[in-house]
Amino acid sequence: LSGGEAQRLKLAGFLAEAAKAKASSKQTLAKKGVLFLFDEPTTGLHFDDIAKLMRAMRRLLEDGNSLIVIEHNLDVIRASDWLIDLGPEGGDAGGLLVAEGTPEDVRLHPTSHTGKALRDYAASMGVVYEIGEVKASAGLIAAESAAMPGASYAGAIQIVNAKEHNLKNLSVNIPRGKFNVITGVSGSGKSTLAFDILFNEGQRRYLESLNAYARSIVQPAGRPEVDAVYGIPPTVAIEQRLSRGGRKSTVGTTTEVWHFLRLLYVK
Repeated sequence: LSGGEAQRLKLAGFLAEAAKAKASSKQTLAKKGVLFLFDEPTTGLHFDDIAKLMRAMRRLLEDGNSLIVIEHNLDVIRASDWLIDLGPEGGDAGGLLVAEGTPEDVRLHPTSHTGKALRDYAASMGVVYEIGEVKASAGLIAAESAAMPGASYAGAIQIVNAKEHNLKNLSVNIPRGKFNVITGVSGSGKSTLAFDILFNEGQRRYLESLNAYARSIVQPAGRPEVDAVYGIPPTVAIEQRLSRGGRKSTVGTTTEVWHFLRLLYVK
């Protein structure tokens, strides 16, 4: 399987599990939302397949889950509920919060590469946006985020002063139960924020709840360089990763099942 096919197969498994749970009980079940992290799931997909993927993601949201997608596809970016734009450039020049808000807010940001791409995309369809100094404040600039009204709200995942890799004291709020997209130029810190901060911290907290023997078998990832992460739910990472293994690889190691098998045998 390619990286994208492996992602979609894993997504289909969660959708089937949710459908089975609904069919087995006609009573309304208490929902405990899961945070899903996707790494560029549209890579290599036909436009019709992207539409199917978007419908599948909406089904996850309807089941009470939260989505964070690292993406460059403008159709996915425009369809999001909340957009986080990192940059302004890649590598050492990245790791800052350029803009944060709805796609409409980011589209009006004067210096965001993503905002310019969204305006160009709209212009190709005959819609023109005028960008002025007053309009520019619609984008949430990193230096002003602490003072902006509405920058923090209840029911959000809050990341405070993330310093992992090239992130520079990055603080963001990610709404739960919404379709969130993290975008930015290559090397701006998107995967660091999603996987090295959010996923590793969620996995580490889960493993800390196990007994000492179980923790000795499944070693958690190191504590990420971040002051605090609040409101993080159980997290599933669906990464852009090829399934080709080495000589010692098995079905268990390739499909990520072996961690759970080891915990099962411990219990």
